[in-house]
Amino acid sequence: MGSPCTRTKTASTVHGIPSVSAGRSSGPPTTPEPTCAHTPSPTVLISGASIAGPALAHRLGHHGFRPTVVELAPALREGGHAVDFRGDTHLTVLRRMGLLDELRRLQTGGSPMTFVDQDGTPLLHLPAAFAGGDIEVLRGDLSRTLYEASLPTTEYVFGDSVTGLTETPAGVDVTFRRSPPRTFDLVIGADGIHSHIRRLAFGPEERHVTHLGYYAATWSLPHHPHPPRNPNPDPRPGSVGYNSPGRLASVGTGHANPSRAGAFFLFASPELTYDRHDPDAQKALLEAAFAGLPWRVRELLDTLPAAQDLYFDSISRADVPAWSTGRIALVGDAACGATIGGMGTGTGIVAAYVLATELARSPGDHRAAFARYESLLRPYARRCQKGGDRTGPFLAPATALGLRLRNATLGHPRGMAWMLKQGQKAASLKNLPRQADPAPTR
Repeated sequence: MGSPCTRTKTASTVHGIPSVSAGRSSGPPTTPEPTCAHTPSPTVLISGASIAGPALAHRLGHHGFRPTVVELAPALREGGHAVDFRGDTHLTVLRRMGLLDELRRLQTGGSPMTFVDQDGTPLLHLPAAFAGGDIEVLRGDLSRTLYEASLPTTEYVFGDSVTGLTETPAGVDVTFRRSPPRTFDLVIGADGIHSHIRRLAFGPEERHVTHLGYYAATWSLPHHPHPPRNPNPDPRPGSVGYNSPGRLASVGTGHANPSRAGAFFLFASPELTYDRHDPDAQKALLEAAFAGLPWRVRELLDTLPAAQDLYFDSISRADVPAWSTGRIALVGDAACGATIGGMGTGTGIVAAYVLATELARSPGDHRAAFARYESLLRPYARRCQKGGDRTGPFLAPATALGLRLRNATLGHPRGMAWMLKQGQKAASLKNLPRQADPAPTR
């Protein structure tokens, strides 16, 4: 692996998506790239263009690497639920990455949540700070911000995926579903809890992913005629949810447009067998799980057939014994994630920052960089990940007694303060590495 050096990129399009291209021009006139005085900059293929992938590309480009991001989706995924950052570690990394001011501009202000009984009477109110942390933004806004920040130094390839990895002394030979084969110095899997790179390089998913007993679903209600009114006098948009043992049905108003709404459903279940790419099958599972419930459940289920953006997945946890093998490594949820509630967004950003920093500190020695990255991040990620184990039982306790205990505990100011403090504590990384200096222009 060569030493990093900086260079100029050229705006272009890959599969119809705005991108940047290293090397050959495919569109507008180019500015000649400076050549390195020593060895070429290392090339890094990153699979996944959601959060951790673009964050890693942004930092690698800052340090003079040549990142390429491949993403199965045909474009960036817009919209999505809100994600949050909390504590000094998250904010310090965002500041060092030059993202903090923009995310503060985009922040939602937090999303309060109220649990009600079947008649709509409030039982428990969670303030915006509970779920929103220090900064809450919509996932689509965060993804777009990271993409745009990384774009000057990153090649993006949308609508494609990796089909094969062969490591050689010179690099990793990669085959793709659509693109011609290429060779990269390093390959990083940043493609989530169902990581394809992890499956190719580390073994099948069942070795590394544990089902935590719940499934969750979200979808948009863009023409919802009666957006929910928060029964608590909080001026910010929020969500209202109804519980029965082991189930939660909720609806929340949109942040940018209060006339829009989104549904969030969660239910307890043993592991199910279904096609992850068949939304009709997933809608049928939701219908079966929530049939007959009171409140507004039937009204919300009736919007499912027209939903075009259904997200449905198990609440699961990824545990990989080693985060790297040779020239291939994992970052974010692919390495140590939880589907919901494991601070996966903040952990993914921190992990991307640390991995890029360690690679920049060890030019030519990726094994040492991978080892330091994992040694520093694994205890931190595991601590954050534990929140995912508790998400399902917290949002949808399995018994009526469990529901009453949750409401009583968090309905008391001391219980709420303790929960907020635990979240801040889990998000803190004491040994966050200092910034490595960017590679000098040669």
